[in-house]
Amino acid sequence: MAKIVWTEPALDDLRQIIDFIAQDSPIYAERIGIQLVEAPRRLEPFPFCGRIVPEFADKSIRELIYSSYRVIYQCRQDACCIVAVVHASRNILLHVNPDELSAR
Repeated sequence: MAKIVWTEPALDDLRQIIDFIAQDSPIYAERIGIQLVEAPRRLEPFPFCGRIVPEFADKSIRELIYSSYRVIYQCRQDACCIVAVVHASRNILLHVNPDELSAR
């Protein structure tokens, strides 16, 4: 069983997403926030169930697609570290540097 660990940068991403959506709909912002937090729980029994992030050549960096968001995580020993939550329309290379992931 893998442990799910949210990094501070990923939590910042989540907060920004919720704040942005809340400008139009606080109810929907709360709902999507809860769903984005819940989505990675399926990684606990199957840490490699997400697809490899196509932009990176690293099998340990994977993603779950939820709604319009990419939940980026890195598999590390017995943990899945959520490193970023990015809207699918955004260029992930501007938000996530794979060379810095081990430091997160």
